Amino acid sequence: MHWSQIYSPAGGIGVSALIATLPVVTLLGLLAFFHVRAQIAAAAGLLVALGIAIFVYHMPAPLAVASAGYGAAYGLFPIGWIILNAIFLYSISVESGQFKVLQHQIANLSGDRRIQALLIAFSFGAFIEGAAGFGTPVAITGALLIGLGFRPLEAAKLALIGNTAPVAYGALGTPLITLAKITDLDLGLLSSMVGRQLPVFSVIVPFWLVWAQAGWRGMVGVWPACLVSGATFAVAQFLVSNFHGPWLVDIISAAVSIIALVVLMKFWRPAEEQCIPEPPTGTAPPIPSYPTTGPVWRAWLPWIFLSVFVFVWGLPDVKTYLNGRFAPLIDVPLLHKAVERVPPVVLKPELEGAVFTFNALSATGTALLLAAVLAGFCLGLKPGKLAAIYASTLARVRVSLLTIALMLALGFTTRYSGTDTTMGLAMAGTGWWFPFFSPLIGWLGVALTGSDTSSNVLFGNLQKVSAQQLDLSPILMAASNSSGGVMGKMIDAQSIVVASVATGGHADSPDAGTVLRSVFWHSVALALLVGVLVMLQAYVFPGIIPK
Repeated sequence: MHWSQIYSPAGGIGVSALIATLPVVTLLGLLAFFHVRAQIAAAAGLLVALGIAIFVYHMPAPLAVASAGYGAAYGLFPIGWIILNAIFLYSISVESGQFKVLQHQIANLSGDRRIQALLIAFSFGAFIEGAAGFGTPVAITGALLIGLGFRPLEAAKLALIGNTAPVAYGALGTPLITLAKITDLDLGLLSSMVGRQLPVFSVIVPFWLVWAQAGWRGMVGVWPACLVSGATFAVAQFLVSNFHGPWLVDIISAAVSIIALVVLMKFWRPAEEQCIPEPPTGTAPPIPSYPTTGPVWRAWLPWIFLSVFVFVWGLPDVKTYLNGRFAPLIDVPLLHKAVERVPPVVLKPELEGAVFTFNALSATGTALLLAAVLAGFCLGLKPGKLAAIYASTLARVRVSLLTIALMLALGFTTRYSGTDTTMGLAMAGTGWWFPFFSPLIGWLGVALTGSDTSSNVLFGNLQKVSAQQLDLSPILMAASNSSGGVMGKMIDAQSIVVASVATGGHADSPDAGTVLRSVFWHSVALALLVGVLVMLQAYVFPGIIPK
């Protein structure tokens, strides 16, 4: 079966775009306004997406169903696999008693919850994003903040806002490497251009993070810490992206930011510390079942193993070797090479592949599992105890895994049916205003797919073609897709569910709809600011575009 995508099935791109938004409106509306459980909202959105794909876009039903199945499988591997093992590693830290030691060490650095949010949600989260990506930083930092005494909704919100500026260079530069491959543009130039956009927001985000947490006065009280963590990250981000490449940008920038903040704490303290109040009786985390004996560095073992395993697993040579031995490629039945993308999205018609792979046994998730098991053994946990913890973790996240599978099924259905491309084309037809809307296309792509990489696959060529038609720089527009996309990361369904799972299990844990409402307007506002920046770079400061 072979089917060519159509992008204006309702006669005009504007009306077609309105119809194309219905699955997203259904999903977000049920979550945000009707307080429907996430898995039910995702199922409803998927049904609407399938109906539009089949009856409006005339996509053959077998292809539409295959698209949904492909998305569901991707939702479980690697996304669900990563989340399951990230929560497992955190649970091992808690059960071994070492998380309490870690908690005391971070509190000794600063008892101020604003400083702790900067250190964990922004700097450490960026490190995990650089090494792993795919929702891992939200899961890890959300759980860490909860363990430090943050309220569940606050922890979820901070984890999501903090996971923005690093996303374009996440997973060892995967989004930009993919963008260069899709568009046939120079990887070094794309890395440099994004490195001349996101550092502005790397400075802004720490201030924004603390403002969202503690208000304007609370932010002003720790402005030196916000400036140091953001500015050092931004400088390193610019230098590495422009003079080395996209691979180690987040890892180096995060390390520099963490060290700078630790050094600052040796010489400066907030005039008034905002400490986390003691939790009410009955809401405190469970008492660790193992004594916290031994040297304090043992508390860092799970996170050291996490960093080492995930980093090594993500190295190109290691990944290539493992994929060659342990990553079978499975053509998705009916769907592989059956959907044809056509101009103006691509320069000439091309068949889109649909190949499912376990990616070296789903690389990041497996690295997390190995790190967790090794850390558990080093911390004195027996195999039986580890198995019990894993079973408990699986029971905790089982509904969330179903939800993520449904969310990704929805995203892949919109991708292969072409409905998301219709929305992108509607924005691309804005003429002189296109530089403003260019990052919003990327934002839309990430909000729909949950991945900056996937957004670049969807809209990278669209950005390039539109730029050539409007006599704009293809490098600037393609890079803007990735830079704008990072602001959609905090509201994509996958991240919302991950944040809800990571901060769940408490009396006041938020549902997915509450988490979405807490960050939606932050995402929109930051995306609009990226649009303003790209407009300035296109028309006022074109010399900033690398040649």
